[in-house]
Amino acid sequence: MAPIPFSPQFVLKSNYEGSHEEREYIMRNRIIAVAAVAVLAAGCTTDPYTGQQRVSNTAAGVGIGAGLGALAGLAVGGSPRAQRNAVLIGAGVGALAGGVVGNYMDQQEATLREELRDTGVSVTRNGDEIILNMPSGITFDTDRAELRADVFPVLNSVARVLDRFDQTLVDVEGHTDSTGSRDYNQDLSERRALSVARYLGAQGVDERRFSVRGYADTEPVASNASPEGRAQNRRVEIYLVPIT
Repeated sequence: MAPIPFSPQFVLKSNYEGSHEEREYIMRNRIIAVAAVAVLAAGCTTDPYTGQQRVSNTAAGVGIGAGLGALAGLAVGGSPRAQRNAVLIGAGVGALAGGVVGNYMDQQEATLREELRDTGVSVTRNGDEIILNMPSGITFDTDRAELRADVFPVLNSVARVLDRFDQTLVDVEGHTDSTGSRDYNQDLSERRALSVARYLGAQGVDERRFSVRGYADTEPVASNASPEGRAQNRRVEIYLVPIT
């Protein structure tokens, strides 16, 4: 099944005027629509004699089978994270269970700490969740959403770890300080999170594992009254959780 492409329409905006259930319903149906197209595309080949598109037997047995499994996973409902779990498991990605989860996340945490030592990116463990905090000062220029070239090696290291530990969901979240309007900050936080996710996807990380969100200045980790506090609030966080 083809990866779900990154597009602003898949960013779940935190300031969307609607209930939590409405936001999840919209996200779910957008993913189902793209997944359905991908299922059909996975089974199509071009007849070399007629030039017409047709479904190959191999694709019908493998690609479409995995795609339908993914769609069946979406049908179970639940949170966006639960639906990504279901999509990946339905597509053939193995799930972790029991005591294996803790050991898996321990190894992933240790590898990330080794790879990201002295990069300015912090690694925090919270139960079975790992959080990478990427300050905007090392990632983006002021008011820009294009990644700085000097952060590429850092993201390459993250991508290598995500490729090795491929039973992990990846939530990329953008945050800003309170300078500027809420609408401007919302857009900037989304574009920055999307830039990070797209780069990781371009390094080969399965894009179906991602969720991308912008939070503007709604989740500060420090006071916006000082330059130091505002600098801490301008960040992209990557949350890593096991597929279970």
